[in-house]
Amino acid sequence: MNYVIIALLLSLSAVFSGLTLGLFSLNVSELKRKIRLGDSKAQKVYKVRKNGNLLLCTLLIGNVAVNSAMAIYLGSIATGLVAGIISTGLILVFGEIFPQAIFSRNALKIGAKTAWFVQMMIYIFSPVCYPLSRILDFMLGKELPTIWTKSELGEIIKEHEDSPDSNIDEDEERIILGALSFSEKKAFDIMTPRTVSYSIEAGRVIDERLLEEIREKGFSRIPVFEKTQENIIGILYVKKLIGFCGGTKASVGDVCEKRGVIFTDVDTRLDSLLNVFIKNRSHMALVYDDYGMFNGIVTLEDIVEEILKVEIVDEQDKIEDMQKLAIMRHKGRLAKESGKLQMENETDEKE
Repeated sequence: MNYVIIALLLSLSAVFSGLTLGLFSLNVSELKRKIRLGDSKAQKVYKVRKNGNLLLCTLLIGNVAVNSAMAIYLGSIATGLVAGIISTGLILVFGEIFPQAIFSRNALKIGAKTAWFVQMMIYIFSPVCYPLSRILDFMLGKELPTIWTKSELGEIIKEHEDSPDSNIDEDEERIILGALSFSEKKAFDIMTPRTVSYSIEAGRVIDERLLEEIREKGFSRIPVFEKTQENIIGILYVKKLIGFCGGTKASVGDVCEKRGVIFTDVDTRLDSLLNVFIKNRSHMALVYDDYGMFNGIVTLEDIVEEILKVEIVDEQDKIEDMQKLAIMRHKGRLAKESGKLQMENETDEKE
């Protein structure tokens, strides 16, 4: 009979201890998310987990009561020192370590199966636990939902993709990470710089020479300027040139689209610019700095590439990355200027 009572008390101690760790390892926000996905186990656990302070008081008081009862019972059948050593060892190993290790790895599964027991304990201990939980709610507040930062979400996605059991593949990881980070970049970061962009003067006549030049460039939308490249007045849609021949007297300014041209600042964030594109049903924006100087071009394709983290290249694209081309040209100019300066210095030294 003694062994039965000890086993019963030890089992209750294990349940209370394991449930304390297991249930509180389940985040309320996570349970709500699982419920929306149709998880019946999460539904059962959420009913007892949603009021964290009441659950905590119930499980801790239940655990302390059972452990105290075991110590008192062992003290009645054994000497004080022996009873203390036995009760401490049993509670530590079988009432704390083992159950917590088991419950922490199977928290949702075990929590769903024992939800009825927890609800019963909440009802039994409610005269003591309910007032205590209300005091804790007043002093500390209720549990706050877990809010992940973009960086944390990114790390979670990476961990999932690296896991052999994950159904997230490498392409999905790349796109999700791109969607999380693209709003942190600005128009200046992805624009095609003015130095490598192609634009046409509004007064140019549409002749065979111009048509051939446009074919070689391979762009479908071309900025049109008047007098200086800072003064962009419209966008030439190449499809409008279908049917034009060399004998026409029309100029680029006559056929370019002058309404709905989007002008943006170099510091405009990409998420805002994407919304502008969607709202205006446009695919191109002209980027200017704070001094009104034309800096470059941003297209809807550039933003999509930033999200997908790949270069979208079609059969007409002769250069994959215009930004890299601009950097290479800039380095080339610096090298030429450096070479000229070096030659001038050598000439001066000889003289």
